Amino acid sequence: MGGMMGHAGMAATAIRYLRSVGAPTAAAPTAPPARTAAARPSLRAVRDDERAPLDAAEFRSVLGHFASGVTIITAPGEPGPAGFACQSFASLSLDPPLVAFMVGRTSATWPRLARAGVFCVNVLGAEQGGLCRAFAVSGADKFAGVRHTPAPVTGSPRLADVPAWIDCTIHAVHTGGDHLIVVGRVEALGTDPAAAERGPLLFHRGAFGRLAP
Repeated sequence: MGGMMGHAGMAATAIRYLRSVGAPTAAAPTAPPARTAAARPSLRAVRDDERAPLDAAEFRSVLGHFASGVTIITAPGEPGPAGFACQSFASLSLDPPLVAFMVGRTSATWPRLARAGVFCVNVLGAEQGGLCRAFAVSGADKFAGVRHTPAPVTGSPRLADVPAWIDCTIHAVHTGGDHLIVVGRVEALGTDPAAAERGPLLFHRGAFGRLAP
């Protein structure tokens, strides 16, 4: 992931582009050696006036119609544990067992998770909106008064009374615009049946919600 494609990758990209505009990508088998290739369009970046207009507020509003669960991602560290509220979490693969979450590149918490190399996903329940808000604040002592125990493999904070938890090591990190896509390999996981009975905490159109009974 050095940010550059190899020669083969660049060649394949060029060929796909030329084919899309109808330009030849190879000489005909019967063409004489001295034949001059037809002029081909130069490759260029997409201009600003060719991009679809997109308003950031509208983007958030439209995407907000997708309801999701809410998690708190935690990791051990010094002088204390780190954690942040995360809506962008998903299962990724069964074999091997992988999950993923997205975090902003400007996050002050992410560097601490990266140094730890491990994390625990704490899936929040319907009555834990206050806990989520506490972990959404930057710079505060997020773990003050919060009960937690070490996850069994990584030692990441496993928060009390959450319906489910997933203990992970960092498997890969990919760029995704102004966010990073963090892939974790699941090392252990479990549920709290009593907490799960109360249902999940949901996030929809900028507000918390819960499943109707």
